[in-house]
Amino acid sequence: MKEKYQHHFLFHRQNFYLVIAGVVLMLLGFLVMNVPVNPDPNVYDAENLYGFRATVLAPFLVLLGLGVQIVAILYHPKDR
Repeated sequence: MKEKYQHHFLFHRQNFYLVIAGVVLMLLGFLVMNVPVNPDPNVYDAENLYGFRATVLAPFLVLLGLGVQIVAILYHPKDR
């Protein structure tokens, strides 16, 4: 007699939500890191290049997104 194959996914719905959240956080970090460039080459705007947004906030968001990706891979829901 043939036994039926019991197919199950490796990741659950919560894992996919966490993956999407991690990707959104990383994209947000890269968008925040994108500083506006002044078309005039003679003007140097140090605040845009070395301000809080580009040097602290954007890398934090990217690293937070990577951390969420790791959690999404390792998370195993208890309900099943």
